Amino acid sequence: MNNPPLAERLRPKSLEEFVGQEHLTAPGKPIEYMIRTGQPVSMILWGPPGSGKTTLAEIIARSCQRTFFSISAVSAGLRDVREILDRAANERGIFSAGAPILFIDEIHRFNKTQQDGLLHGVERGHIVLIGATTENPSFEINKALLSRMHVYVLHALEPDHLKKLLARALAHDQKIASLGLKIPDAEVLVRMADGDGRKLLSLLEILAMNAVPGETLTPERCLEILQRKTPYHDKTGEDHYNLISAFIKSVRNSDADAAVYYLARMLDAGEDPLFICRRLIILAAEDVGLANPTGLVMANSTFEAVEKIGMPEARIPLSMCTIYLAQSPKSNSAYTAINAALAEVAQSGQLPVPIHLRNAPTQLMKDLGYGKEYKYSHNYQGSVADQECLPDQLIGKKFYKPGTNEREQQSASRVERLKAAAREKKE
Repeated sequence: MNNPPLAERLRPKSLEEFVGQEHLTAPGKPIEYMIRTGQPVSMILWGPPGSGKTTLAEIIARSCQRTFFSISAVSAGLRDVREILDRAANERGIFSAGAPILFIDEIHRFNKTQQDGLLHGVERGHIVLIGATTENPSFEINKALLSRMHVYVLHALEPDHLKKLLARALAHDQKIASLGLKIPDAEVLVRMADGDGRKLLSLLEILAMNAVPGETLTPERCLEILQRKTPYHDKTGEDHYNLISAFIKSVRNSDADAAVYYLARMLDAGEDPLFICRRLIILAAEDVGLANPTGLVMANSTFEAVEKIGMPEARIPLSMCTIYLAQSPKSNSAYTAINAALAEVAQSGQLPVPIHLRNAPTQLMKDLGYGKEYKYSHNYQGSVADQECLPDQLIGKKFYKPGTNEREQQSASRVERLKAAAREKKE
């Protein structure tokens, strides 16, 4: 690569140079231990863009003196995987330091057949597989493959991590350092990077290409160069949090006018539209809830639409969803129910499941009474049987309290009528 980007030029070569993810890289933590002992294991690195997944894989291979194969699931196929696995199997003696490392970026993009093709090499120890993904591996990685790998979660970089990266680039990258740029207040760049180290360095590279050598880059000057209208947020990020707080509370209070106003403020400030979408999804579940379950469907659809079309057109579905949720009836009953249930679990622990509700896939379990006297709900009026489902210690406990809205009141009344009818029939 004749002219590699700044992020590539600054890519750490050792764990000592790596920034962030201390829960994995600090002394005694999993990745540090692997490197110190020279015994890497197959793993999934799950985290957001720019959190260091590829860099960690390269550091592990270099530090453990392992041959390193790297492919992307976007462009590679099963044939590429098989070629690497065959080479690893046939040349085991050559890899004296141990099995080579096969790194697959965006491994979640491999289909089931492609993922199954990796099993043999992992099981036989022909390779150490390191997969990187931004998606939940529980949903995207085959269970058979996932069961043979450790999953390590990486987090978005903290502001202090990003500032450390910025300082390193300004001081140690030859091209950047030669310009003598000064950035006395890095908060605006940190905010724009949003936890993504690669994005931060890309922003710095744009500044370097457009700034005057020796220039002191104020927040306003950074925004001017980066073509962002974003009002400068202070070091606490207060404006950012105040706007999203006002937005959520306006929707919660059914004030569509205020909600759309704060939506416009955030969009004008350059807020990530997908961040707003995520907040709308949470809001639809927490505050609209069971009073209008379609609100959650609407919020999810808005996320997909915004992701597909981008700005500026994305402002329209965002406005549509905001107004819809603001005008919907409100209920936080699902929110309070799960919190109450979690509090009970924390207090009472893992209580045994009633024996009549237990699954009985084997004869032994059947002999032990698992599933005995279970009443199949669909055989009863309204699909409600007279049977207790909570553990014995919690019988009578109420976690869900229906909201006062018409939908929940009607549903709750229906269930209570059916339960009463079932009890009367039993008597």
